[in-house]
Amino acid sequence: MSHPIAPHGSAQLRPLLVPAEERIAALAHAATLPRLTVSSREAGDIIMLGIGGFTPLSGFMGHADWHGVVTEMKLASGLFWPIPITLSTSAEQAEGLALGQELALADAAGNLLAILTLEEKYRIDKALEAREVFRTEDPAHPGVAALYAQGEVNLGGSLRVLSEGDFPERFPGVYLTPAQTRGLIAERGWKTVAAFQTRNPMHRSHEYLAKIALEVCDGVLIHSLLGNLKAGDIPSEVRVQAIDALTGKYFVEDSVISAGYPLDMRYAGPREALLHALFRQNYGCTHLIVGRDHAGVGDYYGPFDAQRVFDELPAGSLLTQPLKIDWTFWCEACASMASTKTCPHDASQRLLLSGSKLRKLLSEGGEVPAQFSRPEVLDILRAYYAGLEAHERVEVTLVGASAK
Repeated sequence: MSHPIAPHGSAQLRPLLVPAEERIAALAHAATLPRLTVSSREAGDIIMLGIGGFTPLSGFMGHADWHGVVTEMKLASGLFWPIPITLSTSAEQAEGLALGQELALADAAGNLLAILTLEEKYRIDKALEAREVFRTEDPAHPGVAALYAQGEVNLGGSLRVLSEGDFPERFPGVYLTPAQTRGLIAERGWKTVAAFQTRNPMHRSHEYLAKIALEVCDGVLIHSLLGNLKAGDIPSEVRVQAIDALTGKYFVEDSVISAGYPLDMRYAGPREALLHALFRQNYGCTHLIVGRDHAGVGDYYGPFDAQRVFDELPAGSLLTQPLKIDWTFWCEACASMASTKTCPHDASQRLLLSGSKLRKLLSEGGEVPAQFSRPEVLDILRAYYAGLEAHERVEVTLVGASAK
């Protein structure tokens, strides 16, 4: 048995989920409290807080933590943290809330998720958060749009989490908590583990990145986002099925753990890459694979901004380190996957692979080059697109490198 890397800022995980034997009473108590409906992003954050994915946070951030994270990527305590974890509400609802009172937090379907002990009410400068976290104030950016749409007042306070939502039922064996992934890592005796972040089914370039990591690490955690995506992205259930088909046939047995986590994408590019590394540390990973356009959207970020941001951190900010991998592609002359570090041939020989390009080809019924993805994966994705009604199809626009 190995001992996985320590959690972020703590000697042990700090899950906020109420123990199972206390949950019935806690749910009954929550049903008597004033109720606040949270957004999908906030619901995912609640669950991550509940399972210890956001160790060592004890709840939603107050103003000092929010301001420190936005401007300096530090909590008020000085601990590194790259993206605010906040809860908001309308000014009208906030006006009627008293500090010290308890609030029940529920999702859009009315399911009780947590009890918040309100410790702070504060307004924020949304434009400042947009500029610092997303590097843009453009409301067309999906993360900025979500920020501008949130309530005027943030609520800070500690949480008692009551539920993991429907993730355990929807994704049995895939949705795993940090304690569970750490247990698997320890059982396999892995000392070095690279996390591969994905919100797309894995094409050949993704597969190549994971296999490069396997050459230098004991194992890879293929960690699939299970929360909400932007319109046109492939649903989590389909993505998980495609990943399982790929790993089952094209990876050495027991070299990977395929799992999922409950967050929505923020599309914050470099800042989100840092958050991905931070909570992968809590999941037991020593490394995070950072390739081209990690956590990006559109052309808001340079293709390797998410790699460079790690170089700007003060020493000791994170234990989990980036595995920076250059532009990867299929090279006809090499007759294999390659990168700009290994392939001497010019652009005419290179087929650049991207999730958005694959989605565009499939959504339009186009021919997908055999080098783009494994046939087992393409079969699953073609079946998904064939089952969509016309009104369910979203036009995929290619920008930046994906358009080449």
